[in-house]
Formats: sequence, C-alpha cells, structure tokens
Amino acid sequence: MAGGRRTRGLAATVGPRFEADGVWADNGGTGAQHYDPQRGRFEPYAVPTIKGELRRHFRDHMWDVHVPRRVQDLRNKVRLARRDLAQQPGAGPEPTVAAIATHTQLTQDKVRDGLKAIDGFNALSLDAGLLTSSDDDTFSLADALGAPDEAYDVITDREAAKAGLEHLPERERTILYLRFFEDMTQTRIADHFGISQMHVSRLIQTSCQRVREEATHDWEQAEDTRAA
Repeated sequence: MAGGRRTRGLAATVGPRFEADGVWADNGGTGAQHYDPQRGRFEPYAVPTIKGELRRHFRDHMWDVHVPRRVQDLRNKVRLARRDLAQQPGAGPEPTVAAIATHTQLTQDKVRDGLKAIDGFNALSLDAGLLTSSDDDTFSLADALGAPDEAYDVITDREAAKAGLEHLPERERTILYLRFFEDMTQTRIADHFGISQMHVSRLIQTSCQRVREEATHDWEQAEDTRAA
C-alpha cells in the first residue's frame, strides 16, 4: 500500500503535462510492481518507469489513426525539431523541410513522413462543423466529400467504342449518330436514306454488335498484356 501511494504521488508529479491530453497519472502506477528494495531507493527506479509507462500509453492508445512505430518516432523528432527551430532568433513562421532535415539529421523524405504523421495523432470527425470564409454558416467535412459520378462511366464507354465506330462504314456510323446522338426515330432515318425501317433496325443491331465485339476484344487483349 505504501509503495502504491508513493507511486501515485510520483505519477502526479511526473505526469501532469499528460493529464491535459486525457491521460490519468495512474498510468504510471506499475512503478511499484517490480520494485526490489535491495536495489536502492524507490524514487530513482520509479521515475523513469513511470515516464516509460506514460510514453508507452501514448504510443499504443492515444493515436486516433494507427501508424507504425517507426513513423511515430519520426513524428516526435520532427515535432521537437520544429519547436526548437521556431524558438531560434530570427526564425520564420514555419521551419522548412530542409532546415528540419539538417537539425534532425534525417532525410527530407523522412521529415515529410513525420510531418504527415503529426496530423494523425488527433483526427477530425467528418461531422465536425467548419466555418465558411464568407459568412457564419457552417458545413461539415462530410459535405465536402465527393460522390460517384456517372459521367466517368460514359467517358469510359465512349472511349471503348471509339475504335469500333471508326471501323464502321460511313453510312452505319451516320445511322448510329442520328439514332443515339440526335435521337431520331428509325422511321425518320429510313426516310433520310431512302431505305425501309426494318433495314435501319438491322443495320443498327449489326453495327452495335460489331462495336461491342471490338471493344470486348481490345479489353481482353489489354488484360492479357497486363497479366503477362
């Protein structure tokens, strides 16, 4: 019991800066569990133990977005370097990536990874309200998310059919254009070319089949090429 009270007292002394982040000082309570009185005074053993438990708690439980341990370490180095560089006389509003790399002896790519990880510690909810620049109205991040756009499928289909259409005779291409782009009826198309409506129907059917087969063949060839 005495060891537990001493541990809680030390934790309250060592860990107050963590309490603002919602971490109870009792996270260091394991300091007394493995203490051996034969090894000397309790405090020199407990203080680093408590600090280690607090750091471990932050590493394992406090990140909103899980990142690898390596990236967490990069984040801590970059964060401390930014603070140190910002406190130097004549420092600008934000240290550059090159300055942080020099200060930490890290590559610029690793510094960028650390900067990205800084935003992963506390995530912003999609329902969080954001103020607009023009008025006091708010909108959420979810409002800014995109939605599936059917126009992309139309573009894909047109590109897939383009080669097959180019290989059709001029009359068949014109018939398909008048039917599907000008929305002309088969009867009007038949009058335009001086042929029967049944003939127009057969030409549309066979032309679409040829375009479909060529598009399917090209797609299968592309799949075989990627697989190879």
